[in-house]
Amino acid sequence: MTTNRIAMSPKVMMGKPVIRGTRIPVELILRKLGEGAIETDLLDAYPRLTKADIQAAIGRLLLPGALFTAGSFLLIWSDHNAW
Repeated sequence: MTTNRIAMSPKVMMGKPVIRGTRIPVELILRKLGEGAIETDLLDAYPRLTKADIQAAIGRLLLPGALFTAGSFLLIWSDHNAW
């Protein structure tokens, strides 16, 4: 898993995980994928994004505590558990 592509700093996007060297939040990538976007959609919409960046964002869900760092996934998870 490539986590060195993800950065967190209180000075960038209020400390949310972002793709290193950009202001693209991991949460945005995950939300777009969850809404049905495919890799090429994201690469076209965000030219600085790479395939490895997208894979790192997805891999972020596998890290301990990921449910708390990927806000859009947390909402989906919470809604699902409410049933």
